[in-house]
Amino acid sequence: MIDFTQKDEAQLNEKGIAKERVFQQIETFKEGIPFVTLEKAAIIKGGIVKVENEGELVSYYEDTIEDKTILKFVPASGAASRMFKAMFNFVDAFDPSKETLATYFDRTGDKAVQQFVEGMDKFPFHDELLQKIEGQYANEDEKVHLFVKTMLAEDGLNFGFYPKGLLPFHVCKRGAATPFKEHLKEAAWYAKTNGKANLHFTISPQHEEMFKKEEGISVPRISQKTDTEFKVSYSFQKPSTDTVAVNMDNTPFRDTDGSLLFRPGGHGALIENLNEQDADVIFIKNIDNVVIDKNLEAVGNSKKMLGGLLLKLQSATFAYARELDNDPDTEKINEIATFAADQLNVVLPDGFQNMDDDEKQAVLKKYINRPIRICGMVKNEGEPGGGPFFIKDGQGNISLQIIESAQVDMSDSAQVSILKNSTHFNPVDLVCGIKNYKGEKYDLIQFVDHKQGFITDKTKDGKDLKAMELPGLWNGAMAFWNTIFVEVPLVTFNPVKTVNDLLKPSHQA
Repeated sequence: MIDFTQKDEAQLNEKGIAKERVFQQIETFKEGIPFVTLEKAAIIKGGIVKVENEGELVSYYEDTIEDKTILKFVPASGAASRMFKAMFNFVDAFDPSKETLATYFDRTGDKAVQQFVEGMDKFPFHDELLQKIEGQYANEDEKVHLFVKTMLAEDGLNFGFYPKGLLPFHVCKRGAATPFKEHLKEAAWYAKTNGKANLHFTISPQHEEMFKKEEGISVPRISQKTDTEFKVSYSFQKPSTDTVAVNMDNTPFRDTDGSLLFRPGGHGALIENLNEQDADVIFIKNIDNVVIDKNLEAVGNSKKMLGGLLLKLQSATFAYARELDNDPDTEKINEIATFAADQLNVVLPDGFQNMDDDEKQAVLKKYINRPIRICGMVKNEGEPGGGPFFIKDGQGNISLQIIESAQVDMSDSAQVSILKNSTHFNPVDLVCGIKNYKGEKYDLIQFVDHKQGFITDKTKDGKDLKAMELPGLWNGAMAFWNTIFVEVPLVTFNPVKTVNDLLKPSHQA
């Protein structure tokens, strides 16, 4: 047991964290988080649906959404600093008064900066930056160094501080388009009902003013262009979702001032933000995964297809949930069991067939009355990301999940072999139904698998510590949802993890 000081208790109160939560987290550190047990990779016709009737589902979606509330939920709290990691290193490592760029490249083999320099004129911020540094350099090497330095510096464009969602990603008629602006355009394509589109961005508090300024500029323009009324809202990751850090012996880690050290819980904390939303259909997509205008229609149709599949499945699920509340006969119970297995990927427990009708009804109620998520999956072409797998939990239950490689025991050759058999991965392309057949919202926190978090080793002030990330938003935070994986076209996946990703054809007009 921890002896909390008065200062600790004040800190916990301020964050809104209960003592019990800290105790639970410390117990988790002590027990460790077990690796998941992969049963097999999900593949086409074996866990992943390949849709043949896209047009039919698109039409169904368009015909059904008129009386529905639709929301586009965009995790957008990421800072752009990681995007420019190689560029920060370059500014420090290259001195144009002491060596040439060619010598620097020979000396360091810095491929990232070389690619950046070769494509410099293709970046959407190129012209603005050139104007800023005009007349301040004597040769091409100095120009490159000053260009990168000014791009990152606080008294320049300050991109190192920016939230990723507000960086110029694409060239457009009026200068450059940010991901925020591109998400508005997308929402007009597939998240609009009766002329209105709702978007919710999860952001960092220090960026709120910047987002609202961008909203003031972009919303009127895109509203006029797309004949759409946009309603934009924001939320922050809650301090109450921060996790306590511990020393290597699992005692609470204390900062130099004696206070407990808490760290952000990762994107899994956003299940709390999602739980506060009220909509019939929620699209989830990362802030940096946006497309140029010519690909908007393909992306829009892919999303409508996923939305159509959700609404069709939900309609059938709701009908069966209603039946289960009205004591169905044996034939209907067997029909519902077949639907759950074939359409919702529910793996019914061993011995289900030997149960009596009342027991079967109770089991089916548990499985049918869950949030539903349709997850787009793209063919794996070497991009990092979680993959679709059937996994077995500690009670022997099998389910479809999105699993990261960090959750797999890489010393187990059989598990590694299953991991390598994965043909697809998750580009964070989800459509969610979070209500039951009565229109009541589920409490999403009840469907989290708390054993799917991550423990990592970190250091602070030269001291080793252990940190914990909560189960990822589309991993363990949605572990007990009904899950359907669907193949989507590669054009729908265009993430920007480094600044050089903006040079890919999918981001060049």
